Amino acid sequence: MTASKRIVLSSDHAAIELRQAVASHIAAQGWDVVDIGPKTPESTHYPVHGKAAAQAVASGDCQLGIVLCGTGQGIMMAANKVPGIRCGVCSDAFSARMIRQHNDANMLSVGARVVGEGQALDIVDAFLSAEFEGGRHAHRVAMIEALDES
Repeated sequence: MTASKRIVLSSDHAAIELRQAVASHIAAQGWDVVDIGPKTPESTHYPVHGKAAAQAVASGDCQLGIVLCGTGQGIMMAANKVPGIRCGVCSDAFSARMIRQHNDANMLSVGARVVGEGQALDIVDAFLSAEFEGGRHAHRVAMIEALDES
């Protein structure tokens, strides 16, 4: 069972500073932040970090997850390999809100070399404040989840 406001963050070496800024920002909003990303700038492998964060969400240890790398693309792909994860990469607040409202995304990916800190925080806020709308979207999310089983 997830704690209601427990969130995991991870990144590769390209996004350490932005990940730490996001962690501070959401901790100030009352989230229990589990930061499992690297602390030093030596090169790391984004698939390892994406998988680890996704496993924390899929296991129920964390309600949501945020992952970051240079573009957000690679770490998002790695996270989505974990069954039960629906992670989208977003460069704008509208998309971040929509992946929660329409796709019931449980993870967000951001590109540290794509957006600046201010925009990244807006994206994170949009993601965290949105809720799944259900309704017609629930059937589509169920179709996505069924792909994990095939």
